[in-house]
Amino acid sequence: MDDASIWQPELHELARRTDLAHRMGGEEKLARHRDLGKLSVRERIDALLDPGTFHEIGALTGRGTYDDDGNLVDFTPANFVMGRGRLDDRPVVVGGDDFTGRGGAADAAIFQKQVHAERMAHDLRLPIVRCVDGSGGGGSVKTLETERRSFVPFNPGWDWVVANLSTVPTVSLCLGSVAGLGAARVVTSHYSVMVKETSHLFVAGPPVVNRLGVETVDKETLGGSSIHTRNGTVDDEVATEHDAFARARRFLSYLPSSVHDLPPRAAPHDDPARRDTALRDAIPRERRRVYQARDIVERVVDAGTFFEVGRQWGRSAVTGLARLDGWPVAILANDPYHYAGGWTADASRKVERWVDLAETFHLPVVHFVDNPGFLIGTESEQAGTIRHGARTLAAIYQATVPWCSVLLRKVYGVAGAAHQNASRLSMRFAWPSGNWGSLPLEGGIEAAYKAQLEAAEDPAALRAEIETRLARGQNPFKTAEAFLVDDIVDPADTRPLLCDFANLAAPLRTPGPSSHGARP
Repeated sequence: MDDASIWQPELHELARRTDLAHRMGGEEKLARHRDLGKLSVRERIDALLDPGTFHEIGALTGRGTYDDDGNLVDFTPANFVMGRGRLDDRPVVVGGDDFTGRGGAADAAIFQKQVHAERMAHDLRLPIVRCVDGSGGGGSVKTLETERRSFVPFNPGWDWVVANLSTVPTVSLCLGSVAGLGAARVVTSHYSVMVKETSHLFVAGPPVVNRLGVETVDKETLGGSSIHTRNGTVDDEVATEHDAFARARRFLSYLPSSVHDLPPRAAPHDDPARRDTALRDAIPRERRRVYQARDIVERVVDAGTFFEVGRQWGRSAVTGLARLDGWPVAILANDPYHYAGGWTADASRKVERWVDLAETFHLPVVHFVDNPGFLIGTESEQAGTIRHGARTLAAIYQATVPWCSVLLRKVYGVAGAAHQNASRLSMRFAWPSGNWGSLPLEGGIEAAYKAQLEAAEDPAALRAEIETRLARGQNPFKTAEAFLVDDIVDPADTRPLLCDFANLAAPLRTPGPSSHGARP
């Protein structure tokens, strides 16, 4: 600092206050925080962003203690740190709770800073990454002592939080014990991550739950990552905070900065004409045998670009991002290892959310289809599967982004029909293993030929005869003869065909808000 400045006292005071703010909750609390295997909020921001690019806003926000002469004696910084920085050389907004300051609960005008971060992301059209580690709401019951009043609950800045879902990519990293409004901030995002063993998320934490006397729980059994990444509350879990930062960077790399831009193309590194003859044997001839759907996706998209999201929940559906000849696309597929690929209530919710993401951020959709229909049975009916499935159907029919379906094997029933919007032009081709209809033969024969089977002397023999006869009509080439599918193709040609689709789709993408807003 130039000590000759006429503003020397004020500049010294600025430096002093900045230093006090960077001390956060103090060395003792920081040490306890790090002993839990957690980074401080400032270390998190530095690890997430490109080195040296963080421009903090509101660093001097907090509560000062003054002597009788008006001199600052002590300073408690607001326990929310936020600002702008660059992530893979793209500008972003980042904000994080400081758990060393009252456990990340509201204090020292924290909510104004959170609101400012959300509005800044919205108005500047920049992605936002939240490092959530606290309640972030109205604080604890201690405010009855400190403020000497109570307040009617409200969610500060929630209009901006909701608006951001339809405007900018929103990532939430759950990096500690998060409850109440903090938990709502985590899930009101396009992508969320928890860290195994150190992240916990709940409506209310163990002290509140245990006090009610209904059950006795700890953090892990109440809201650990093994719970919330399996029920769809949070998308993914990772081993370390640094893994969470890496996944946030990768997720954002496929998306535009806002809906007013288009997803960026990466420099192509994989031959768009590359054929893969191994795909010819990817689908077993035996209809009941399973196969690795993800292996098919990996072989077709640009090498190393498939980024799966939400693997642990709604497991009969596979969702993710990838690139084709450098162009980012949204991936949908079925996993035959779970319910033969049929859509459960959870899988339907998962697909609906993913289609909404694609529509919001102008991502063409590539759908690898092996869907025997909605899951049937008592459990499925109790879960309201058809209600959730109908919402998924609505999302698919509302989507306007370019769409291409690859019919790998089964396409049955209402869920199978949801492989694309039949009322608009979409590309659709099938492998020779394609198999489709209103109902699978298994179960369908029993429904359609019930009377004959009951009257037959040998029902098993009659059923086998009927199945053989009907199977002749399932020949996919007969479907192609009626032009009920665009083409039947050699599986080895799938990548060139999809790269052609991606290049045709690229100029059709239109920036701007979608007709319906995204929901968490």
